[in-house]
Amino acid sequence: MGIAESTPDELPSGAEEQLRSGEQQLELSGRRLRRLPSAVCALSRLQKLYVSGTGLRELPEEIEELRELRILALDFNKLERLPDGLCRLPRLTRLYLGSNRLLALPADFAQLQSLRCLWIEGNFLRRFPRPLLRLVALQSLQMGDNRLRALPAELPRMTGLRGLWLYGNRFEEFPPALLRMGRLHILDLDRNRLGGFPDLHPLRALRVFSYDHNPVTGPPRVADTVFLVGEGAVERMAERDEPAPRPQPRRPARAFEDDEEEDLLIGGGGAGALERAGGSLRPLGAAPGLGT
Repeated sequence: MGIAESTPDELPSGAEEQLRSGEQQLELSGRRLRRLPSAVCALSRLQKLYVSGTGLRELPEEIEELRELRILALDFNKLERLPDGLCRLPRLTRLYLGSNRLLALPADFAQLQSLRCLWIEGNFLRRFPRPLLRLVALQSLQMGDNRLRALPAELPRMTGLRGLWLYGNRFEEFPPALLRMGRLHILDLDRNRLGGFPDLHPLRALRVFSYDHNPVTGPPRVADTVFLVGEGAVERMAERDEPAPRPQPRRPARAFEDDEEEDLLIGGGGAGALERAGGSLRPLGAAPGLGT
């Protein structure tokens, strides 16, 4: 027998008990929720909301009433669009939208000026969403497994960006704008169609560059302080008499949702929490909202 769906207006079963614990957090992941119940939007003091893997197809405009929300996990759903109300969450710092059906982001997305971490991998983005260019404080941007072929020349406006994941897209040439991203710590271009690289020495802050599964014949020219992951990387690291590249996270783990996670996402955290599996780089643990 399947799990019964809640009515559109009431809190799902068990939600009130979660809230009585005193922590302003609500875990609804894994339930059957095609639409977020309006009663959830009335929880004005809520700080963390996890609605991952529920089959969610839409969000109400009333979500803007969650004025204290800091973390919102909506990954592994069926969202095709985002309401403008989501763009009016003044304290939101982490937003997980991976594995949905998004083709674009609303113009008002640029209002999310507190946003530090955006995971929007596994959608249907063909163009880089221009509202993101105005999020100058964004630190981590995960856009893997989309359909991007180019990046805007204005990308360096995102001066806060430290981690950029672009694996599994459709780049055939190294995007020139990336050469002016001198503050990047992590750059991941795995599984694209790149046949070569320019000299990457202009990326002075780069710590990790991942380029595996591209039709290249060898590693790019980088500073000796950069860890490489890809064809010829092991040999290059051996020439430098340094250890193999330390893996960096692709998916956020629930354990790292506070300051420690931000350190990991910009390359400053402990590599012991991570694993390398199947040629992909990821942290131990599950995606936000899915638990283990």
